[in-house]
Amino acid sequence: MAFRSRRQALRSILGGEGCIRPGSVYDAISIRIAEDLGFTLGMFGGSVASLAVLGDPDIALITLTELAEQMRRMSRASRLPVLVDADHGYGNALNVRRTVQELGAAGAAGLTIEDTLLPQAFGEARTQLIPLEEGVGKMKAALDGRSDPSLVIMGRTGAASITSIEDTIRRAQAYEAIGVDALFFTGIKSRAELAAISGATRLPIVLGGAPEELSALDYLASQRVRIALQGHAPIAAATQAVYETLKALREGTSPKDLKRLASAELTGRVMREADVKTRSADFLGLKT
Repeated sequence: MAFRSRRQALRSILGGEGCIRPGSVYDAISIRIAEDLGFTLGMFGGSVASLAVLGDPDIALITLTELAEQMRRMSRASRLPVLVDADHGYGNALNVRRTVQELGAAGAAGLTIEDTLLPQAFGEARTQLIPLEEGVGKMKAALDGRSDPSLVIMGRTGAASITSIEDTIRRAQAYEAIGVDALFFTGIKSRAELAAISGATRLPIVLGGAPEELSALDYLASQRVRIALQGHAPIAAATQAVYETLKALREGTSPKDLKRLASAELTGRVMREADVKTRSADFLGLKT
Protein backbone atom coordinates (compact mmCIF):
# COMPACT_ATOMS: atom_id res chain seq x y z
CA MET A 1 0.00 0.00 0.00
CA ALA A 2 1.22 3.49 -0.85
CA PHE A 3 0.94 4.83 2.70
CA ARG A 4 1.97 1.73 4.66
CA SER A 5 5.35 3.10 5.74
CA ARG A 6 3.62 6.08 7.37
CA ARG A 7 1.22 3.79 9.19
CA GLN A 8 4.02 1.54 10.35
CA ALA A 9 5.81 4.62 11.69
CA LEU A 10 2.74 5.49 13.77
CA ARG A 11 2.53 1.91 14.98
CA SER A 12 6.16 2.08 16.03
CA ILE A 13 5.37 5.14 18.14
CA LEU A 14 2.43 3.35 19.75
CA GLY A 15 4.52 0.25 20.34
CA GLY A 16 7.47 2.12 21.82
CA GLU A 17 8.36 2.98 25.39
CA GLY A 18 8.31 6.78 25.20
CA CYS A 19 5.73 9.52 24.78
CA ILE A 20 5.90 12.02 21.93
CA ARG A 21 4.14 15.28 21.14
CA PRO A 22 2.85 15.59 17.57
CA GLY A 23 2.94 18.74 15.48
CA SER A 24 -0.47 20.26 14.77
CA VAL A 25 -0.90 20.44 10.98
CA TYR A 26 -3.73 21.60 8.76
CA ASP A 27 -2.45 22.24 5.21
CA ALA A 28 0.43 21.59 2.80
CA ILE A 29 2.61 24.35 4.25
CA SER A 30 2.17 23.44 7.90
CA ILE A 31 2.85 19.75 7.35
CA ARG A 32 6.02 20.44 5.39
CA ILE A 33 7.28 22.74 8.13
CA ALA A 34 6.51 20.11 10.77
CA GLU A 35 8.36 17.49 8.74
CA ASP A 36 11.38 19.75 8.20
CA LEU A 37 11.58 20.55 11.91
CA GLY A 38 11.79 16.88 12.82
CA PHE A 39 8.33 16.05 14.13
CA THR A 40 7.69 12.33 13.84
CA LEU A 41 3.90 12.68 13.72
CA GLY A 42 1.36 15.24 12.61
CA MET A 43 -2.04 15.75 14.26
CA PHE A 44 -4.90 16.97 12.08
CA GLY A 45 -7.55 18.08 14.55
CA GLY A 46 -11.21 18.60 13.83
CA SER A 47 -11.13 22.15 15.12
CA VAL A 48 -8.25 23.19 12.86
CA ALA A 49 -9.82 21.38 9.92
CA SER A 50 -13.03 23.34 10.38
CA LEU A 51 -11.12 26.60 10.73
CA ALA A 52 -8.74 26.00 7.81
CA VAL A 53 -11.36 24.72 5.38
CA LEU A 54 -14.52 26.58 6.41
CA GLY A 55 -13.51 29.34 8.80
CA ASP A 56 -16.13 27.91 11.16
CA PRO A 57 -16.02 26.73 14.79
CA ASP A 58 -15.69 23.06 15.71
CA ILE A 59 -19.40 22.16 15.72
CA ALA A 60 -19.43 19.33 13.14
CA LEU A 61 -20.11 21.51 10.10
CA ILE A 62 -17.22 20.21 8.02
CA THR A 63 -18.07 17.24 5.80
CA LEU A 64 -16.18 13.99 5.32
CA THR A 65 -15.40 14.96 1.73
CA GLU A 66 -13.83 18.25 2.82
CA LEU A 67 -11.81 16.61 5.58
CA ALA A 68 -10.56 13.81 3.34
CA GLU A 69 -9.60 16.21 0.57
CA GLN A 70 -7.56 18.33 2.96
CA MET A 71 -5.84 15.17 4.20
CA ARG A 72 -5.16 14.20 0.60
CA ARG A 73 -3.46 17.56 -0.02
CA MET A 74 -1.23 17.06 3.00
CA SER A 75 -0.38 13.48 1.99
CA ARG A 76 0.75 14.75 -1.39
CA ALA A 77 2.91 17.47 0.15
CA SER A 78 4.69 15.41 2.81
CA ARG A 79 5.55 11.90 3.98
CA LEU A 80 4.95 12.81 7.62
CA PRO A 81 2.52 10.34 9.25
CA VAL A 82 -0.71 12.07 10.27
CA LEU A 83 -3.27 11.13 12.89
CA VAL A 84 -6.68 12.48 11.88
CA ASP A 85 -9.49 13.47 14.21
CA ALA A 86 -12.44 11.88 12.42
CA ASP A 87 -14.93 13.12 15.01
CA HIS A 88 -18.00 10.84 15.24
CA GLY A 89 -17.39 9.32 11.81
CA TYR A 90 -19.92 11.65 10.18
CA GLY A 91 -23.01 9.67 11.05
CA ASN A 92 -23.92 6.19 12.23
CA ALA A 93 -21.77 3.06 12.10
CA LEU A 94 -22.18 2.70 8.33
CA ASN A 95 -21.00 6.28 7.88
CA VAL A 96 -18.03 5.46 10.12
CA ARG A 97 -17.07 2.64 7.79
CA ARG A 98 -17.13 5.03 4.83
CA THR A 99 -15.12 7.58 6.83
CA VAL A 100 -12.37 5.02 7.37
CA GLN A 101 -12.35 4.13 3.68
CA GLU A 102 -12.07 7.74 2.57
CA LEU A 103 -9.41 8.80 5.07
CA GLY A 104 -7.45 5.64 4.40
CA ALA A 105 -7.44 6.41 0.68
CA ALA A 106 -6.44 10.00 1.47
CA GLY A 107 -3.27 8.85 3.23
CA ALA A 108 -4.05 9.09 6.94
CA ALA A 109 -1.69 7.05 9.10
CA GLY A 110 -4.37 6.72 11.74
CA LEU A 111 -7.70 8.14 12.78
CA THR A 112 -9.85 8.52 15.86
CA ILE A 113 -13.54 7.76 16.15
CA GLU A 114 -15.26 9.27 19.19
CA ASP A 115 -18.44 8.45 21.06
CA THR A 116 -19.66 12.04 21.38
CA LEU A 117 -23.20 12.75 20.16
CA LEU A 118 -22.68 14.94 17.09
CA PRO A 119 -24.11 17.21 15.81
CA GLN A 120 -25.33 18.71 19.06
CA ALA A 121 -28.87 17.68 20.01
CA PHE A 122 -31.72 20.18 19.77
CA GLY A 123 -32.28 22.06 23.02
CA GLU A 124 -29.29 20.45 24.77
CA ALA A 125 -26.38 22.75 25.63
CA ARG A 126 -24.27 20.10 27.33
CA THR A 127 -22.02 17.71 25.45
CA GLN A 128 -23.59 14.26 25.34
CA LEU A 129 -22.33 10.76 24.61
CA ILE A 130 -23.91 8.08 22.47
CA PRO A 131 -24.86 4.82 24.23
CA LEU A 132 -22.00 2.40 24.76
CA GLU A 133 -23.61 -0.17 22.47
CA GLU A 134 -23.70 2.35 19.64
CA GLY A 135 -20.09 3.25 20.30
CA VAL A 136 -19.11 -0.41 20.07
CA GLY A 137 -20.93 -0.68 16.75
CA LYS A 138 -19.02 2.31 15.43
CA MET A 139 -15.67 0.79 16.43
CA LYS A 140 -16.59 -2.50 14.75
CA ALA A 141 -17.53 -0.64 11.58
CA ALA A 142 -14.28 1.35 11.67
CA LEU A 143 -12.19 -1.80 11.86
CA ASP A 144 -14.21 -3.40 9.07
CA GLY A 145 -13.77 -0.35 6.86
CA ARG A 146 -10.00 -0.41 6.51
CA SER A 147 -8.56 -2.03 3.41
CA ASP A 148 -5.01 -1.69 4.76
CA PRO A 149 -4.66 -3.48 8.12
CA SER A 150 -1.77 -1.19 9.06
CA LEU A 151 -4.10 1.84 9.21
CA VAL A 152 -4.39 2.71 12.91
CA ILE A 153 -7.89 2.93 14.38
CA MET A 154 -8.23 4.62 17.77
CA GLY A 155 -11.30 4.52 19.96
CA ARG A 156 -11.85 7.94 21.51
CA THR A 157 -14.00 9.04 24.43
CA GLY A 158 -14.47 12.26 26.36
CA ALA A 159 -16.47 10.55 29.07
CA ALA A 160 -14.04 11.70 31.78
CA SER A 161 -15.41 15.25 31.57
CA ILE A 162 -18.99 14.29 30.68
CA THR A 163 -20.01 11.34 32.84
CA SER A 164 -17.39 9.71 35.07
CA ILE A 165 -14.07 7.91 35.19
CA GLU A 166 -15.96 4.68 35.76
CA ASP A 167 -17.87 5.22 32.52
CA THR A 168 -14.62 6.16 30.78
CA ILE A 169 -13.06 2.86 31.82
CA ARG A 170 -16.17 0.89 30.84
CA ARG A 171 -16.15 2.42 27.37
CA ALA A 172 -12.40 2.02 26.94
CA GLN A 173 -12.52 -1.64 27.92
CA ALA A 174 -15.36 -2.26 25.47
CA TYR A 175 -13.51 -0.61 22.59
CA GLU A 176 -10.33 -2.46 23.53
CA ALA A 177 -12.23 -5.76 23.42
CA ILE A 178 -13.46 -4.98 19.89
CA GLY A 179 -9.87 -4.72 18.66
CA VAL A 180 -9.04 -1.03 18.21
CA ASP A 181 -5.31 -0.26 18.09
CA ALA A 182 -5.18 2.46 20.75
CA LEU A 183 -7.35 4.47 23.13
CA PHE A 184 -7.70 8.24 22.91
CA PHE A 185 -8.92 10.18 25.95
CA THR A 186 -9.91 13.79 26.46
CA GLY A 187 -10.96 15.44 29.70
CA ILE A 188 -8.53 13.63 32.01
CA LYS A 189 -7.93 15.98 34.92
CA SER A 190 -5.39 14.33 37.22
CA ARG A 191 -2.69 11.72 37.63
CA ALA A 192 -5.09 9.65 39.71
CA GLU A 193 -7.60 9.53 36.86
CA LEU A 194 -4.93 8.60 34.33
CA ALA A 195 -3.53 5.91 36.62
CA ALA A 196 -7.00 4.40 37.03
CA ILE A 197 -7.52 4.28 33.27
CA SER A 198 -4.04 2.92 32.58
CA GLY A 199 -4.45 0.25 35.23
CA ALA A 200 -7.76 -0.93 33.79
CA THR A 201 -6.68 -1.14 30.13
CA ARG A 202 -3.83 -2.61 28.08
CA LEU A 203 -3.65 -0.65 24.83
CA PRO A 204 -1.43 2.36 24.06
CA ILE A 205 -2.98 5.62 25.24
CA VAL A 206 -3.27 8.97 23.48
CA LEU A 207 -4.14 12.05 25.52
CA GLY A 208 -5.94 15.14 24.31
CA GLY A 209 -5.65 18.38 26.27
CA ALA A 210 -4.53 17.77 29.85
CA PRO A 211 -3.64 19.87 32.93
CA GLU A 212 -0.11 20.83 33.96
CA GLU A 213 0.33 17.83 36.25
CA LEU A 214 0.00 15.63 33.17
CA SER A 215 2.66 17.42 31.14
CA ALA A 216 5.82 15.46 32.04
CA LEU A 217 6.58 13.08 29.20
CA ASP A 218 8.48 10.60 31.38
CA TYR A 219 5.51 10.25 33.71
CA LEU A 220 3.07 9.94 30.82
CA ALA A 221 5.24 7.24 29.26
CA SER A 222 5.18 5.30 32.54
CA GLN A 223 1.37 5.28 32.30
CA ARG A 224 1.50 3.88 28.74
CA VAL A 225 0.71 7.23 27.12
CA ARG A 226 2.50 7.19 23.77
CA ILE A 227 1.15 10.41 22.23
CA ALA A 228 0.23 13.59 24.13
CA LEU A 229 -1.33 16.45 22.23
CA GLN A 230 -0.36 20.03 23.01
CA GLY A 231 -3.13 21.99 21.39
CA HIS A 232 -3.17 23.71 18.03
CA ALA A 233 -0.93 26.73 18.46
CA PRO A 234 0.36 26.81 14.83
CA ILE A 235 -2.97 27.79 13.28
CA ALA A 236 -3.51 30.36 16.04
CA ALA A 237 -0.07 31.84 15.32
CA ALA A 238 -0.77 31.88 11.59
CA THR A 239 -4.13 33.58 12.12
CA GLN A 240 -2.53 36.29 14.23
CA ALA A 241 0.26 36.81 11.70
CA VAL A 242 -2.16 37.16 8.78
CA TYR A 243 -4.34 39.53 10.79
CA GLU A 244 -1.43 41.77 11.76
CA THR A 245 -0.02 41.82 8.23
CA LEU A 246 -3.32 42.69 6.57
CA LYS A 247 -4.06 45.28 9.24
CA ALA A 248 -0.70 46.95 8.67
CA LEU A 249 -1.25 47.00 4.91
CA ARG A 250 -4.76 48.35 5.34
CA GLU A 251 -3.39 51.13 7.55
CA GLY A 252 -0.87 52.16 4.92
CA THR A 253 2.31 50.30 5.81
CA SER A 254 4.44 49.66 2.76
CA PRO A 255 5.06 45.97 2.01
CA LYS A 256 8.81 46.58 2.22
CA ASP A 257 8.40 47.78 5.81
CA LEU A 258 6.51 44.75 7.07
CA LYS A 259 8.22 42.74 9.79
CA ARG A 260 8.49 39.01 10.51
CA LEU A 261 7.70 37.79 7.01
CA ALA A 262 8.98 34.44 5.80
CA SER A 263 12.33 34.84 4.06
CA ALA A 264 12.78 33.87 0.44
CA GLU A 265 14.99 31.02 1.65
CA LEU A 266 12.31 29.63 4.00
CA THR A 267 9.59 30.03 1.39
CA GLY A 268 11.76 28.24 -1.14
CA ARG A 269 12.31 25.35 1.24
CA VAL A 270 8.61 25.02 2.05
CA MET A 271 7.65 24.97 -1.64
CA ARG A 272 10.51 22.52 -2.40
CA GLU A 273 11.88 24.94 -4.97
CA ALA A 274 15.18 23.06 -5.40
CA ASP A 275 13.32 19.86 -6.28
CA VAL A 276 11.17 21.69 -8.81
CA LYS A 277 14.24 23.22 -10.44
CA THR A 278 15.85 19.80 -10.71
CA ARG A 279 12.75 18.36 -12.35
CA SER A 280 12.52 21.35 -14.68
CA ALA A 281 16.07 20.71 -15.82
CA ASP A 282 15.55 16.95 -16.20
CA PHE A 283 12.12 16.98 -17.83
CA LEU A 284 11.95 20.35 -19.59
CA GLY A 285 15.60 20.96 -20.37
CA LEU A 286 15.54 24.24 -18.47
CA LYS A 287 18.83 25.66 -17.25
CA THR A 288 18.93 26.42 -13.53
